[in-house]
Amino acid sequence: MKINILTIFPEMFAPLTESMLGKAVEKCILEFNIVDIRDYSTNKHNKTDDYPFGGGQGMVFMPQPVFDAIRAIESDEESSQIAKRRIYLSPRGRMLDMTLAEELSVEEEITLLCGHYEGVDQRILDTWDFEEVSIGDYILTGGELAAMVLIDTFARMIPGVLSAKESAFDESIYSGLLEYPQYTQPRDFEGLRVPEVLLSGNHKNIDLWRFEQSLILTKERRPDLFQAFLAKVAPADKKAPRPQDCVELSKDERKVLEKIRD
Repeated sequence: MKINILTIFPEMFAPLTESMLGKAVEKCILEFNIVDIRDYSTNKHNKTDDYPFGGGQGMVFMPQPVFDAIRAIESDEESSQIAKRRIYLSPRGRMLDMTLAEELSVEEEITLLCGHYEGVDQRILDTWDFEEVSIGDYILTGGELAAMVLIDTFARMIPGVLSAKESAFDESIYSGLLEYPQYTQPRDFEGLRVPEVLLSGNHKNIDLWRFEQSLILTKERRPDLFQAFLAKVAPADKKAPRPQDCVELSKDERKVLEKIRD
């Protein structure tokens, strides 16, 4: 997958060469094309913004530098034949979630526009058919950090990005529940002991304990996720209608669920 990033702060994307994403680049699974919008400004001072018409605080990205940057990205014949998704990181956009991440993970090429100041000229978004995506109900200084969050979220779903021992869909949030507590060495640290069940070697009991802890945490911290999970649990009666994408539970798991739900 090729990911074009339009920004006025290209140096902020150094983390893309590290860890999981950096290895994916080395394996030619991902290609990052970081484009400095200032390079396409016709202003002698490489200016990319101006005051908004109608007044108001802040500055707005002018269309010319962004238009020319996009034209340069999409000028080669191979790129022009690919149906690309163009995304503007914006607090008024569609909220990033698993469904959107899965959609983006199968694209061949994506162009991300990182805004700054008070936003971008609307003609940029309309002409180039940008869809707007938000990573949360809060405001950042610019779109660069949001772009990296978006990339990290969908890139890990691309085959080969994670190691063979890992799976993007093993994460608890994708199962509909928050993750259970984790422990490592030493068993006893300053009088704080690891739960005995994790030392028992009984994998069935360990799995049930982890399931119970995930249920407890989800019910307490994300009741919306907890209710959504309950709605997906398949009925015990196998002849009863099944909800879409239903979750099948064992008898022991059902007992745990009933205890937590009550």
